[in-house]
Amino acid sequence: MKNVAFSLTVVATLLTPWLASAQEAVKKCLACHTFDQGGAKKIGPNLFGIFGKTSTLPDLAAKGVVWDEPTLMEYLANPSAFVSAKTAGASKSKMALLVKDEAERKAAIEYLKTLK
Repeated sequence: MKNVAFSLTVVATLLTPWLASAQEAVKKCLACHTFDQGGAKKIGPNLFGIFGKTSTLPDLAAKGVVWDEPTLMEYLANPSAFVSAKTAGASKSKMALLVKDEAERKAAIEYLKTLK
């Protein structure tokens, strides 16, 4: 039993900095999004449980866009260019934030994966 407690402590110690980094990466998103289960829609949708789901934006849903890691990496780098490319210029994203830093995009995506 002692080893289990030690293992949990080690895991918690290792995960705490990662979780803090991931949460920091999504701080910018809080102006327009919520992350809580059942959270309200703001300017943008609630992002709880979004990872692995088909987009709820009608133009993207019609194209079968699923919010997986490669899709989110591309979207977060330049949302308007992503939506425009997927919809042949018929739509643009309202999201003005460009997450240019690849590590920051990866951290945000890892955080979204935890919201189940």
